[in-house]
Amino acid sequence: MRPDHRRLATGALLLVALAGCSLAPHYERPATAPPSSSYKEAQDWKVSAPADISSRGRWWSMFHDPDLDALEAQVTATNQTLKSALASLEQARAQTRIARSAWFPTLTAQAAVTRGEVSVYSQGYTPGKTRTGNLYSLSGDFSYELDVFGRVRNTVTNARANEQATAGDVASLDLALHAELASDYFLLRGLDIEQRFLDETVADYERALQLTQNLFKGGAAAIADVQQAQAQLETARTQAEDTRLHRAQTEHAIAVLTGQQPEGFSLAARTEEALPIMPEVDLGLPSQLLERRPDVAAAERRVAAANANIGVARAAYFPVFDLLAQAGSQATSGAHWLTAPSEFWSIGPQAVLTLFDGGLHRAQSASAHALYDQQVANYRSTVLTAYQDVEDNLAALRQLQRESVSQAAAVQATQGALDQANLRYKGGIVTYLEVVATQNAALSARLAAVDIDIRRATATVQLVKALGGDWSAGAPAR
Repeated sequence: MRPDHRRLATGALLLVALAGCSLAPHYERPATAPPSSSYKEAQDWKVSAPADISSRGRWWSMFHDPDLDALEAQVTATNQTLKSALASLEQARAQTRIARSAWFPTLTAQAAVTRGEVSVYSQGYTPGKTRTGNLYSLSGDFSYELDVFGRVRNTVTNARANEQATAGDVASLDLALHAELASDYFLLRGLDIEQRFLDETVADYERALQLTQNLFKGGAAAIADVQQAQAQLETARTQAEDTRLHRAQTEHAIAVLTGQQPEGFSLAARTEEALPIMPEVDLGLPSQLLERRPDVAAAERRVAAANANIGVARAAYFPVFDLLAQAGSQATSGAHWLTAPSEFWSIGPQAVLTLFDGGLHRAQSASAHALYDQQVANYRSTVLTAYQDVEDNLAALRQLQRESVSQAAAVQATQGALDQANLRYKGGIVTYLEVVATQNAALSARLAAVDIDIRRATATVQLVKALGGDWSAGAPAR
């Protein structure tokens, strides 16, 4: 082998050997405070070990409501916000493929036929020869960056981690949208119950007003009793209309979540007297929460992407090595274009090193380190928020359970007081003011009981969301 060829081969082998180098710091998941063995607010709660390898599944099916199941299926299929997020995920996947393309060489081909005239004062002009002529050229170019300092590798790692983070964002959004729909659905069903109570109350108040007017005409009641009965009736009508407004707006929100026009969407009211009993939710262990929550996974992947970006920034301080090659043919006439004497070729490495950039690389490195610190802080904040979400909803469910018991007693007591007040008023023992007070107390107690049921349903849904979805064994695939 000729000495120049030997030196060229030795240099190429050395660059290939260095291509395994990476300047990114060794990555480890950022440390967080170790979780406890159980949730603080999970008093008297059944703790089990969920199967984390199983599908998150159609967690809303635990409520055994066919209407809810049908609506949740529409969210997956037609929600436009989710479709937008899925498009973002496809963009992230494309960015990963773009980054990976740098692992492969670039081949280009070009052909050109030109005719021109040279200046008599140019160095290429030969006296006595024609100044005009044709130039036929056909060439191919080969270029390949030798990833000596891991710039390409870390760019790919960064893109892949960002893709995984985007996938976590999509999973988080999917979970949030399904949870929002379930919460809105139970709110709407609770409003149906409140509406029936209010409609019944309006009918009762209309009869009370008629009775009071009859008593007034017979001289057994004062005009103030009539006015109080009228005011009470109109107040109840106002509450009933306001509840209808709230239900209509909730129905519109459900329509949008399912990707439909509100004007063509409706859910028939139900006649149940109470919301269904909420199912028990499998909590799992606090140590498993970080593997369940897609937002935590997304935050961790962004830390990994920022770590790889540090490697890219560091590589900018070192030369970029490329292997370049070119081959083709060039002639001044078509007859000689593709003949052997017209051929040319060249091959060899190239190194480019930035000697001065006004502090650009230093600033890029500082930015990469600052971004890493930011993503670490975001990750730890997301972890803390995840535990807070679970504890908040566990506390809410425990306290709302206690409230429901006391409120049920309040409903029973106010209803008894109302029955007694009506009897006393008809017997002329008390004024109508006492009847009005007990009627209002009874209505408020019933509405408060329904409100507690709605809040319990919402807290159950939010607990499932806080846990990252349904991870119970054997959950059906979505």
